[in-house]
Amino acid sequence: MRIVQLANFYGPRSGGLRTALHHLGAGYTARGHEVVLVVPGPRRTDETLATGVRRITLPAPKLPGTGGYRAVDPWRVTRLLERLCPDALEVSDRLTLRGLGTWAARHGVPSVVISHERLDRLLAQFGLPAGLAVRMADRANSRMAAHYDTVVCTTGFAREEFDRIGVRNVLRVPLGVDLTAFSPTRRDAGLRARLRDGADALLVHCGRLSVEKHVERSVDTVAALHEEGRRVRLVVAGDGPRMAALRRRARGLPVTFLGFVPERAVVARLLASADVSLAPGPHETFGLAALEALASGTPVVVSRSSALAEIVRPALGSGVVRDSPVPHCGAAVADDAASFAGAVGGLLAVEEARRRAAARARAEDFTWPAAVDGMLAALVR
Repeated sequence: MRIVQLANFYGPRSGGLRTALHHLGAGYTARGHEVVLVVPGPRRTDETLATGVRRITLPAPKLPGTGGYRAVDPWRVTRLLERLCPDALEVSDRLTLRGLGTWAARHGVPSVVISHERLDRLLAQFGLPAGLAVRMADRANSRMAAHYDTVVCTTGFAREEFDRIGVRNVLRVPLGVDLTAFSPTRRDAGLRARLRDGADALLVHCGRLSVEKHVERSVDTVAALHEEGRRVRLVVAGDGPRMAALRRRARGLPVTFLGFVPERAVVARLLASADVSLAPGPHETFGLAALEALASGTPVVVSRSSALAEIVRPALGSGVVRDSPVPHCGAAVADDAASFAGAVGGLLAVEEARRRAAARARAEDFTWPAAVDGMLAALVR
């Protein structure tokens, strides 16, 4: 069948969304389906990717205050869809493209929307009182779910806001990680020595430097560890609107900002060469960067108020007790620097080979072939 994937907020530096779309699209084509990915950009292009996916870029303006993200006009998308005649529609934007479910229903096309964020958390992030944010999210989620055949959530955390209002057409499909590209074998002693710069331990934060990621907590964690006398260095890989503020916050601390790292192979070497990865964002609905760290053999410390609390736990058969206060593959802790610093210290106290093996074992629970199978099941329901 011809599957059309739609996404705004997709660009050269769009991280997890871009990664997920590319892996899912490659998986669909490997199963014999025709895939067309429609995304925004500065000009119209029509190209075929190495995976066999046809990518059409539609001209779209930049959205102010988003660090360069673009959103294409839904009218332009529907005009294109009428020419593409899809057999199934996969939408990775529940906000600016929310009306595409109605178009699909009107044309008899099975439709799926992937919930990449928690709307109630997103509204609260913009300053709405918690109760009002929940009520507004409930109304919007109810309408959206009614317009699509299936709502896909990648974690139980992402699904909570739909279960809260009794939405029945929800399917949980965890995403995956490239277990070949991200591997403990990518560890690079030379890179590690250069980045560590004399410190005893190397920490890494990998991701977009935007307000919802709470990168300042990673910087504050280093400050807390530094006050304890621990010789650690943090390397931050990523760029975004918070860069200048974060540089000011990190002044005088052992923190290195690499900026955006475009080469995935370099990111893989960085993650495999670190001792602990930090993912403090409290609103993450999956967290591919954290999963890539685990696949690289690097344990992660995450916010326990995010979906990553579901990810950072021992793998079945790993020999680690599930209710251990600090599972060797990582730790989910409270949203403050002291808790993050304590968890880092606890992980560094675990024998290195054991914690790295536990991290890799947990990542192996998440594969892209399994994610593709789950998404195809949703598309043909």
